[in-house]
Amino acid sequence: MSAAARARAPSGATWDGLNWPDIRRHVRGLQARIVKATQEGRHNKAKALQWLLTHSFSGKVSAVKRVTENKGRNTPGVDHVMWKIPVAKINAIASLRRRGYSPLPLRRVFILKKNGKKKRPLGIPAMKCRAMQALYLLALEPIAETTADLNSYGFRPERSTADAREQCFKALAKKANAQWVLEADIQSCFDKISHNWMLANIPTDKVILRKWLKAGFVYQNELFPTDAGTPQGGIISPAIANMTLDGLEARLAKKFPSAQWRGLKMNMVRYADDFIVTGYSKEWLEQEVQPALVEFLAERGLALSPEKTKITHIRDGFDFLGWNIRKYNGKLLTKPSKANVKAHLGKIREIIKANKTAKQANLIRLLNPVLRGWASYHSHAVAKKTFARIDHRTWSMLWRWAVRRHPNRRAQWVKDKYFKPRGTRSWVFAAIEHQEDGMKREPILLCESDTPIRRHVKIQAHANPHDPQWEQYFESRWGKNMLHSAKGRRKLYRVWLRQDGLCSTCQQLITKSTPWRTRHIVKRAEGGTDAASNLRMHHLNCHRRSHYAASSVM
Repeated sequence: MSAAARARAPSGATWDGLNWPDIRRHVRGLQARIVKATQEGRHNKAKALQWLLTHSFSGKVSAVKRVTENKGRNTPGVDHVMWKIPVAKINAIASLRRRGYSPLPLRRVFILKKNGKKKRPLGIPAMKCRAMQALYLLALEPIAETTADLNSYGFRPERSTADAREQCFKALAKKANAQWVLEADIQSCFDKISHNWMLANIPTDKVILRKWLKAGFVYQNELFPTDAGTPQGGIISPAIANMTLDGLEARLAKKFPSAQWRGLKMNMVRYADDFIVTGYSKEWLEQEVQPALVEFLAERGLALSPEKTKITHIRDGFDFLGWNIRKYNGKLLTKPSKANVKAHLGKIREIIKANKTAKQANLIRLLNPVLRGWASYHSHAVAKKTFARIDHRTWSMLWRWAVRRHPNRRAQWVKDKYFKPRGTRSWVFAAIEHQEDGMKREPILLCESDTPIRRHVKIQAHANPHDPQWEQYFESRWGKNMLHSAKGRRKLYRVWLRQDGLCSTCQQLITKSTPWRTRHIVKRAEGGTDAASNLRMHHLNCHRRSHYAASSVM
């Protein structure tokens, strides 16, 4: 199919009837060519391929699919328009044109920061602007991944906070490693990046980028201009912010070319706008490294935050991405930070207080995702004692919740009603539900201490998910991660392998970052079993569509 044909929607095309495997292959192929052109230094070739991708039908379909299936799909912009039905999605594809495009201003809202005191501004683009950003991100991300700093881990595909933590371990764990750490935080990073710098250095369509940057925002029915920064909430904003900070690692290496063999022990680990730089002494970090950071950031209109930037000895430890990294008698341990534990317990407390009269089963369903998510995040750290402590604190809250509901009952009666003996435990917070078909269901509160502690395997620094040369490497990582995300159920891993890692419906990859569901080939009501041979894995949205289609036929 020619490029011109791919830029147009097939006659009479419907959203559910689109050839998703072909669309994905076309987008991935163009992205791989962009990576190759960038690696070879053929920037004009990469620019031409970007133009081809942003004007292709496959690219536009992929952009619409992303913004209509992500978490923000039900949050409208200033025009209050949402694309929910298939017809609206098909019509949206034709509207994604460069010529005549004029972005709407952002809808400004404020959300609380982690400290619960200050608020962070968030800009919500209109659906069409989101789709246009997603489209141009498809063409920008391959270049961003190819030119990114090796030890940058935030807002990048296939990289996570766990990778950043493992790199910190590698830079600090040994006795001969650095003992001093410069904890750096950029002040209002998204809000203060220089527009002129971005327009001169970000390798994307300058006309479109300028329109996004100058679109302004609406707050309390008043329009405000935007003279600096890239809006938090925009799909392309994290990639642009990352590219703004890329080059910091190379700048430090150029500034201190003999840092390694002279024993300066310099390493940098960055996650978005939070980063650390290690060094052999406090004075060197303060007098040599910090001025170099200030100079680099000033070129981009940025500055270090005085209240969050400090130099710490590894014996005292430092907090980074929710963990406390510290050496105890010469041994480096990474534990959940006190602030992170406090915030987690506060969230549990809020849920319990807000559901004083709720059914026990409903309370368990509200708590389990919070407990599971937090425990999973810290499952690669030294967190076993912390998990046990949180389980005890949660039990105390639930005991008070239960006693409050029955002030005139004896403690033994309350225990028998809400806490059941299961295995070796006699205080399991569990409920018994009777379903309409006469079956019993028993929701049980998850214990964080049951979460296994596994060492995370850090991603290779040069790995690029858009480069075909790394495809087998990422498939291997996805397979191992899928086993863990499936709660250790090896039969799900066998199902995933049998399907070659592809969704049974759309034939696209099922990865750890894509929501998925299993489905029985022969329904249990018709005699099917839970055996791996009777299971198929689908993307969550594919599962929903097939479920609704089956329901409508019935």
